[in-house]
Amino acid sequence: MFSKGFTLVEILAAVMLLGLAIAAIVASNIAYTQATAQAVQLSTAEFLIEQIRELTAQLPMRDPNSGDVDDFDGASFNPPIDCQRKQLTDFSDYSQAVTVENVNANNFQQTVADPCSDFVRVTVRILYRNGEITRMSWIRSND
Repeated sequence: MFSKGFTLVEILAAVMLLGLAIAAIVASNIAYTQATAQAVQLSTAEFLIEQIRELTAQLPMRDPNSGDVDDFDGASFNPPIDCQRKQLTDFSDYSQAVTVENVNANNFQQTVADPCSDFVRVTVRILYRNGEITRMSWIRSND
């Protein structure tokens, strides 16, 4: 009396469960892809910050006769540059924006107008298609 096989309700339930599983896999794949893209952007941004950091570490803080760290105040590089000032054309969607501020020797959070301060704060902002990804600051002392 009982037929061998599946009923229409059983087939529909199996198809529905299979569809939900596939939808969950696709959604997680999209989330992983977005997370990976963000990680690549952040990693690239950190690399570009380090290029400016290495470049400014090689320069004197203040030298009226040649390039110095103060010369980078307000500088923006697109495409970004490396530590030898060569353009990194493979990263043309990124920009490096640099700010150099004189800071108080007793409180590095406080900026001062005195151009003879022994300390400056260098801040590099990394932008991807004009949106800021990250920024980093460090203190340089007069050599």
